Amino acid sequence: MSAESGIPTFRGAQGLWEGHSIEEVATPQAWNDNAALVRRFYNERRRHLMRCQPNEGHHIIARWAEQFNVRIITQNVDDLHERAGSNEVLHLHGELMRSRSLGPSGEVMEMVDWEMKSSDRCPNGHHVRPHIVWFGEDVPNMDAAVSIVQQADCLLVVGTSLQVYPAAQLAYIAAPGVPVHVIDPSASALSIDSAHPWPVGASEGLRMLDAQWFT
Repeated sequence: MSAESGIPTFRGAQGLWEGHSIEEVATPQAWNDNAALVRRFYNERRRHLMRCQPNEGHHIIARWAEQFNVRIITQNVDDLHERAGSNEVLHLHGELMRSRSLGPSGEVMEMVDWEMKSSDRCPNGHHVRPHIVWFGEDVPNMDAAVSIVQQADCLLVVGTSLQVYPAAQLAYIAAPGVPVHVIDPSASALSIDSAHPWPVGASEGLRMLDAQWFT
């Protein structure tokens, strides 16, 4: 969804994320072994994000929300949906522009700058970590996401490889008969009768649906 805004997809480059393996920067063990590297990695991602802007696809979805009850479930950790004007955004894998206390409260705090320092503390004096759901951790918002999908009248699956679980299962749990539109350059029909593949990029697919539905 955010690739057109200049944010690399996680599954690009043979599964590496900006030249790093999952084990180096996206697991609790990575944080325990080398917090400085993990902190530096997310600082660079955050600094890059602050230079990026929402793309046409983000703005189309935000415009739909002015007329309909649009709920966004995203695996992306950027804030581009929010910056485009969408309010109902559920982040499954955390948020890059937030930090989380390592204290018992687990308090989540907004970040105003790109840099997280080793000296940063929450209001109760505990160290903080990136507010990212790493591999091997539970996905706290998964139950809420399941509820949203099961109540949907229409489901759009945009710009995802459908390879990361448990998030990928959401594409398959819409109520019987609910149309499921899959927008991705490598899209193929899901194993359900109501799936509609759109083998194009995110913004192009959303633009095509927008034209089909509203013109």
